[in-house]
Amino acid sequence: MLVLGIETSCDDTATAVVRDGKNVLASVATNQDAFHAKYGGIVPEIAGRQHVALLSAAVEDALGRAGSTFAELDGIAVTRGPGLIGSLVVGVAAAKALAFALHKPLYAVNHLHGHIFAPFLDRPEAPPYPLLTLLVSGGHSQLVAVESATRMRILGRTHDDAAGEAYDKTARLLGLSYPGGPELDRLARNGNPAAYPFPRHRPAGDSLDLSFSGLKTSVRYFLESPEGSGARREDVAASFQAAVVDVLMARLQAAFSRASYAGVVLSGGVAANSALQAAVRAWSSSNGVTSFIPPPKYSTDNAAMIAAAAYYQRDAIRVDPLALSADPNLAFQL
Repeated sequence: MLVLGIETSCDDTATAVVRDGKNVLASVATNQDAFHAKYGGIVPEIAGRQHVALLSAAVEDALGRAGSTFAELDGIAVTRGPGLIGSLVVGVAAAKALAFALHKPLYAVNHLHGHIFAPFLDRPEAPPYPLLTLLVSGGHSQLVAVESATRMRILGRTHDDAAGEAYDKTARLLGLSYPGGPELDRLARNGNPAAYPFPRHRPAGDSLDLSFSGLKTSVRYFLESPEGSGARREDVAASFQAAVVDVLMARLQAAFSRASYAGVVLSGGVAANSALQAAVRAWSSSNGVTSFIPPPKYSTDNAAMIAAAAYYQRDAIRVDPLALSADPNLAFQL
């Protein structure tokens, strides 16, 4: 099954051609960081306009790299939501037009489900179910029990800032350039993670929910204090990162202790973070658990994961091209 994937949920214009949900023949992504950097964050209007300018060429580029034609495709997959409405409508409109004109099946993919299937790419065999997925990105942070391709339950989610959002905001406090998350990760490698005892959110009872707003605020107050004014940025970054990783790992361990899983998946943009990857791998190794972590090119937003999700969920997410609309608040469950 050869699928063309289209992903425009935020600020990356991405296309891909994937066979059987795992063999990536081509993956193309144009990032818009240069357009948003001077604003310190993503400007939705700019993101949408850039998708309009870039998407047609990105589709042609992916097909060319894959050595495929429109006629050879078995389906079109597109991110329906969640995301920025002005970005989503560009990808959805293009996918609808292609599916209608080519008489190809159209698959409407949940962006978050796409991240869950990212570790299935470029792998000879799919990870076995059930899986415990830690999905951490700029817009979402949640623990998901993945029982099958179409049966998933959210076990815990953030009450406020997502982990990636907390990274970007803290990076801004430290004067780092946009996008701040990767910059903070690089800075932290030269710092002392035990230098400053920033708070770790502990939920009441047996909740697996997350919160990072208080951590970000604590860093801000520290930097504004007499002690913080002379602190090494590397130590602040490392201490902040240690707090984030501690919180995420505590929830992961708690969730794993409550049910039996065949493996652990780390996905989403923050899955590319070096400290979090190291922590997941170390815990998995010491506990005899198999971990599945996609490479950075499949951790951040990409269209290959959208094509993979379409392959595994195809019967549940096939839609009529004329009836599909973008949904910026799309619910997680199918």
